[in-house]
Amino acid sequence: MWDAVKVFSATKQKDRDELGDKVTHWLDSQGGNIEVVDKEVRQSSDSEYHCLSIILFYRRK
Repeated sequence: MWDAVKVFSATKQKDRDELGDKVTHWLDSQGGNIEVVDKEVRQSSDSEYHCLSIILFYRRK
């Protein structure tokens, strides 16, 4: 069971390329006080924009 959600998203190519690093940095900044229990990666787009989202479901230790 999870008790919190963290969403990371980006639409610009450069930001999408760096999204994994942002997730890693955020996880490191939590100091081991959370446990990720599920994750989803979603991509959506229209004629002009492409959005990548990483969704973490976690619980606090």
